[in-house]
Amino acid sequence: MNVLVLGGGGREHAIGWKLAQSPLLGQLVSCPGNPGLADIGDVVTDVDANDPQSVVRLCQDRSIDLVVVGPEGPLAAGVADALRSVNISVFGPNSDAARIESSKSFAKEIMASARVPTAKSGEYFDRESAVARLEEMDGPYVVKADGLAAGKGVLVTKSLEQAVTWAEECLGGRFGAAGESVVIEDFLDGAEVSVIYMCAGGEALPLPPARDYKRLYDNGEGPNTGGMGSYSPVTDIPESLVEWTTANVTIPVLNELTRRGIAYTGFLYIGLMLTDDGPQVLEFNCRLGDPEAQAILPRMESDFLEVLAAGAKDELAGRTLEWSPKVAVDVVLAAPGYPRSPDVGMAIIGLDKVSEALVFHAGTTNMPTGLVTAGGRVVNVVGVCNTFVEAREAAYAAADLIQFRGVQFRTDIAAVEVVRSETGGGDSEIGGGDTE
Repeated sequence: MNVLVLGGGGREHAIGWKLAQSPLLGQLVSCPGNPGLADIGDVVTDVDANDPQSVVRLCQDRSIDLVVVGPEGPLAAGVADALRSVNISVFGPNSDAARIESSKSFAKEIMASARVPTAKSGEYFDRESAVARLEEMDGPYVVKADGLAAGKGVLVTKSLEQAVTWAEECLGGRFGAAGESVVIEDFLDGAEVSVIYMCAGGEALPLPPARDYKRLYDNGEGPNTGGMGSYSPVTDIPESLVEWTTANVTIPVLNELTRRGIAYTGFLYIGLMLTDDGPQVLEFNCRLGDPEAQAILPRMESDFLEVLAAGAKDELAGRTLEWSPKVAVDVVLAAPGYPRSPDVGMAIIGLDKVSEALVFHAGTTNMPTGLVTAGGRVVNVVGVCNTFVEAREAAYAAADLIQFRGVQFRTDIAAVEVVRSETGGGDSEIGGGDTE
């Protein structure tokens, strides 16, 4: 089976790495790919992954049997629609279904109709109405650009002045069309966790929960990013959380989309906040999380390609996935200046010294002088071991071996799990209890 992976980040490298383990794989092609993906298959850099017809022609030229879409951009642009129109199998939602991520106001509308628990919110199209709403509220304030902003369109702050400035910047064009309106919602307090599903034909197959770290610095400090690390499994959550999420979020949302004539085939990412009043949905994504994928896929024991191919045919009914009991800790090494204006073109050394952890390329490129940085999140290093202590040690040992000027990374990824294992924390119940 010839497979095309669309995208070129750490998530896509992890997807390609996992697909390469399948005996069903024929040719692996990535567009635009990265140096890590180039080590396991062909990369195509002269095709725009966000242009539906260009992707269709690439698939026809390379006899592609299945397309796996990594990032949200191609999905929002209608790449999956174009592929399905010429009977090319694809695992990823059509553009209508991708609005669950590409429009936060649409996601809120779906949640309201499906009676999914989430923060109260409103959509605002001009500065005056947005500021008036913020001035009515008590902090902390949550302000989101309505559209796609590469994971950087959300501000959570205790400062009214910062919230007003952020709303003004969003509406003033900082994120282009993504900021034509802003969503202002109530702040939710608690522990955050990601629950991701493979969805097709009304079925929802859960992956193990993961936790990502959105802030740039340790202890949740600094600006919001696309994600500075992740780990899986997550032990400080209610034992029945996945079952609760399936029954109260995933299936109601899929049913509501179906009621509107929207079929959903692809990954559905659900960001949850575990509050004292029970789980609340923070956001939906129409794809695998990044960096959650880098922590989840190394634990998968099922044939990823076989399941993806079945999903693309709406044949997930009755399937289950097998998972390793090992834990995975993913640490992101980011460029200086990230997330606002990352430096690029800096030499990367030390990758060849890493032997006890996985390395997934995210923002790298090959130059005549060698490998250099080409984005904000440069590489992911993932320790996969029997315990969180061992997995953290493996990941951070690898992080210390990889060098480029100004490298920055968090030092507290999965530290809460080490503390929890040492103190023997107990399970909490949905609807209350200590989930920290």
